Amino acid sequence: MADEPLDASPPPATPAAADVSAPAPAPAPAPAPAPAAAASPVLRPRRESFEHGLLPIPRLVFPEGTLTQTLTQLKGKLAASGTGRVGAAALAEALQIPADQAALALGTLAAVLPAADDPAEGSYEADLRDVILFLYIQSYKRLVPRAHKDSPSVADVWPSTSAFDGYLSALSPIQLVRSNSRRFMPSQADEEAHQLSYLQKHMANILTLLADSVDGEGDESMVLTMETFEHLGFLLQFSEGTPLSQAAPFFANSDPDMPAAPVPATQVHDWILQNIASSLEYTAEKSTTKENSQQNVSDPDVTMADAGTNTRIQSSTPTGASVQNSPGYYRNTSFVEAISKTSVVKQGSDIKGHSIKVLNCHDSVIYILAPLKYATVYGCSDTTVVLGAIGKVAKVEHCERVQIIAASKRICIANCRECIFYLGVNHQPLIVGDNHKLQVAPFNTYYPQLGEHLAQVGVDPNINKWDQPFVLGVVDPHDSLSHPAGVSDVQAESATRLDPDLFTNFLIPSWLEAEGLTKYNPFTLPEVYWVSQRKKKDSLEDIQKNIRELELDDNRKKELACALHAQFKDWLYASGNIRQLYCLQGE
Repeated sequence: MADEPLDASPPPATPAAADVSAPAPAPAPAPAPAPAAAASPVLRPRRESFEHGLLPIPRLVFPEGTLTQTLTQLKGKLAASGTGRVGAAALAEALQIPADQAALALGTLAAVLPAADDPAEGSYEADLRDVILFLYIQSYKRLVPRAHKDSPSVADVWPSTSAFDGYLSALSPIQLVRSNSRRFMPSQADEEAHQLSYLQKHMANILTLLADSVDGEGDESMVLTMETFEHLGFLLQFSEGTPLSQAAPFFANSDPDMPAAPVPATQVHDWILQNIASSLEYTAEKSTTKENSQQNVSDPDVTMADAGTNTRIQSSTPTGASVQNSPGYYRNTSFVEAISKTSVVKQGSDIKGHSIKVLNCHDSVIYILAPLKYATVYGCSDTTVVLGAIGKVAKVEHCERVQIIAASKRICIANCRECIFYLGVNHQPLIVGDNHKLQVAPFNTYYPQLGEHLAQVGVDPNINKWDQPFVLGVVDPHDSLSHPAGVSDVQAESATRLDPDLFTNFLIPSWLEAEGLTKYNPFTLPEVYWVSQRKKKDSLEDIQKNIRELELDDNRKKELACALHAQFKDWLYASGNIRQLYCLQGE
C-alpha cells in the first residue's frame, strides 16, 4: 500500500560544524540507503490505541476542561490498594459504571496494549498508569472529513438519506472509487497528524498524571522513572521500532542492573514536543510534495494495483525481502482498497506487519488467510470478507450488505446495515452505533492452515460467543458527526440469530492455501445448526441416490447431465459466482 511519503524517515539535521569543503548532496529521485549514518526515526502515534481503544461509554468520557483534575482524583482512588494494578471491580466502583462495562474497558485496554499478552476474559487487571492513559484518550475526537468537492452531482446519483449519519450518507463505497473522492476523506497521513496534534496539545497534562512527586522546587518536583516513561509506548512509537527509552537521550543505554535516575517531567515534555513538531513538519512537507506530484493521478493512498482485473493481490514486498526492511514496516499495516467486482486473496506472504485494512470495496470476495493482530473492514458493500485468524480485534464499520466470516479474539461492529456475521469469537461481539438488520451466525468455513493460525495468534476455537452480543449506545462521543450537541443516546440495535435453515458452509477453494492439518471447521456448530446441515446433506444424498437409480438409457442420462450442468451454469451467472471462479483461477 502506498503510504510511502510517510514511511521514510526525515534526514538528520545538518551539524553546525559541517565540512564546508564537501559538496552538497544533489537531490536524487531514488537515493541509495545510507550504509552507516541511518536517518533519524520518526515519532508516530500508536494507531491501534486510537482506532480500537475508544469506547462509546459516556462515563469514560470526561469534559476536557476538568479532564486532568478528574483523572487525578480517580488515580488517587485507584491507587489506594497500593498494588499499582486495577481490577474490574475497583474500576466499576471508581467510575460508577456497571461491572460488565468495567470489564469491557479493561479487556479493550488489554487488546490495544503493545504487549503481546491478552488475559482470558474475567481475569483482567491492568497497570494503573495504562488505565489512566486509556481513560485520558477517551476524550479524543476523530478527524472530521472534508466536504466532497462536487456534492450536487453526487446527490444526483446517490440518495442523501442513508443508514449512516454523516459524511458517508452522501457516497456509496463504489462511488468513492469512481469519483476519486477518497482524497477528500481523512487519509492515513491526515489521521496520524490529527492524533499527533492531540498528543501535542495534551502531553503536559498526560505527563502530570504519570509523574511522581519528589522533594524539590518548581520543575524538579515532578519526575518520571524509565519504567513509567515506557508506558507512553501505549500512545507513541518510533518509525524504526526503537523503544522510547532507547530513543530518549536521558534514558538511552541505561544499565538494566542499575536503573537510570528519574528525570524531570518538563525535560521529558520538551523532548516529546520537539519530536512531535519534527514529525508534523516532515509529514506536512511530504504531503505537500505528494499533492503537487499527484494533480492528475488518483491518490496514491489508493493502490489501484490492488484493484486491477487480476485475481490475486500479490505482496508489494519483493521476493526474498524481509518485511522489516520494507518501507512502511513501522505501520505494520497492509491494505486492500477500492476493489470492485473481483476476488482478492491475501496470504501470509502477501501481508506486511500485523494488521490489515479492507477499505471501500464493492461487490467482491476478499480472502484474508493469515494470522494477524488487527483487522478493519470499512465502507464496503455487497462484499464477502473472510478474516482467517485475528488475535486482537476485528472491526467492521459503515458497511452495507456484507458477509463477514471472522475467526477473531474480539470483534466490534459499528454503523452497519443488512450484514451477516459468521463468527468464531472468544469474547462477546461489541455492537455500537446506528446499525440496522444485523444477523449473526456461527463460524462456517476453514482452510488448511486455519488451526495453525488460530494457535499462533491465541484464538481458542473451543470458545465461541458469537450469539452473546454486548450492545452499547448509538451515539459515538468520539465522532462529532454522529454526536451533535444536545442529542441523547439510546441503546444500539442488536443483532438477531440467522435462521438455521439459511445457514450454509462457505467453501474456500483448496488451491488458495498451502497444505495444512485443518480438515474441517475448528469451531463446533451449535446443535440446531448442525441438525440443519445434517438435513441438507441427507436431502442431497437422497437426490443423488434417486438419480443413480433412475433407469435411463445412455442418451437420456446425457440429457439429464446436460440439464443439470446448464442449470448450474445459469446459477453461476445469476449469482455472480462465475466471476469469482474466473478470478481465482488466475489471469
